[in-house]
Amino acid sequence: MRKDYTIGKTVFGSEASIRASYEQFAVQGIDEERLLPEGESTVFKRRTIKGESTVAGIGTFKGSERQSITFAASDKPGWWIRRMDQPEQLDTFVDISNLWTSAQNLVLRSGSQHNYLRMVEHIVALKVGLQLDDVLIKVRSGDPPLFDQSSVPLVEAMDEAKIIEKDEDAKYVTVKEPVAFGGKRGDFLLFLPAENGSKNLRVDCAISWNTVIGKQRVLFDVTEETFRYASLARTNATHRQYVLAKTVGKLFAATRNWGYNDRNILIHGPKKFYTEPRFPLNGKYLEPVWHRATLDLLAAVALIGSYRFAGTIVSYRAGHTLDCDAVRALYRNNLLVEMN
Repeated sequence: MRKDYTIGKTVFGSEASIRASYEQFAVQGIDEERLLPEGESTVFKRRTIKGESTVAGIGTFKGSERQSITFAASDKPGWWIRRMDQPEQLDTFVDISNLWTSAQNLVLRSGSQHNYLRMVEHIVALKVGLQLDDVLIKVRSGDPPLFDQSSVPLVEAMDEAKIIEKDEDAKYVTVKEPVAFGGKRGDFLLFLPAENGSKNLRVDCAISWNTVIGKQRVLFDVTEETFRYASLARTNATHRQYVLAKTVGKLFAATRNWGYNDRNILIHGPKKFYTEPRFPLNGKYLEPVWHRATLDLLAAVALIGSYRFAGTIVSYRAGHTLDCDAVRALYRNNLLVEMN
């Protein structure tokens, strides 16, 4: 069944390309829906955690070393990153203004060039997915831990720290009007305003790969339940990428100590998976699209400072860079408005 959206004003990219890609998106079937009942709300008071919780695993970029991350309540609005090994540096605010790069993964940095944290997307996505407003992240290096169960251990760490509500309303923003952002490979994002004062966030996300992954699409309202469900979805790499990283890649700093293995990522090729895929449904394995829709896309939404975003986001074949360029453009073009 075709589901139509208002494309709206093109902020960047080719309007013609966006409209052509939208036609491909619109006829792609929805593989899984996880929508709230009509009229049900996900609105909470502002939320934080009561205690502290630490989780550890092999380093994402230094697989030979064990790294840890500690979550604690923040006494300042929003999410903050504190490098415990650099006490002279100020905490880094989780915000688009502190995004260093989105080329392969999201890296946040402020102050010194050494005051950074790589691969933050799978961490800060919890801000949106669990509707957690004020959290302090404590680390002792710029290399976060990696897990066979993707972001499930991070969710469990938040549960151990105990999520609590404050006696304060959460702050929401939405877009002033429907807007579109286009990439250079037929990818696009649509940001649509909240309707009738609703403070829910809905995501319609589709991917299209020329491998065994193929075409996948999910439509869902962002809730704790759905995010917990999707947090098991691992990042993916083609078999060729994986082999290169483990051979020739040993010569390069970016991949020399790659902590990825055949348990913590989904490896795929043109006609088969090389690791056991997750999220089976109707002959497909929807792990790639659930990872993209939650642990990648929602991470970019988390960069909207201390606010929650309400409305609808439509994503087709997009990735980290387009996500982050779009969030940055929302600010540069004054397209966000605070909701009452």
